Amino acid sequence: MTRSAGVLAVLLGLGFGIPGAIGVRHFAQHHEVWQSLGFPTYGAGPFERAGIPTTVPLLLGFVVVCAAEVGLGVLLLADWHPALWLSLAILPFELAYWTGFALPFGFVLGLARVALTVPVLLRGS
Repeated sequence: MTRSAGVLAVLLGLGFGIPGAIGVRHFAQHHEVWQSLGFPTYGAGPFERAGIPTTVPLLLGFVVVCAAEVGLGVLLLADWHPALWLSLAILPFELAYWTGFALPFGFVLGLARVALTVPVLLRGS
C-alpha cells in the first residue's frame, strides 16, 4: 500500500508540478495565466474569486509543494516509515492549492494517497 501511495504522490507532483513550472515561466514573461487546450491552467479559480490574484510567488509556492510531493513519493517508494506521517502533513498545503486553483484531480489522487497510507499508520507497520 505504501508503494502505491508513493506512485500516486510522484504522479501528482509531476503531473501538476511540470505544468506549474511552465505556468510560472509563462506568467513571468507574459504577465498572464498560461492557457492549455483553451483553459487557464492556474487562474480564474476560487483564489481569484476570493481576491487572491495569480502571481509568480503564488505559482512558485505551488511548484514547491509539487516538488515536496515528488520527494514524498520517493520516500514512500523507499518504504521510509516517517513518510507516512509526511503524507498527512503535506495535505493541508496541497488542499489549499487544489481548492484555490480548482484542480479536482488533485483531490481524487491526493485522498487516494492518504487512504493508502492511513491504514498502514493505524496498524503500526
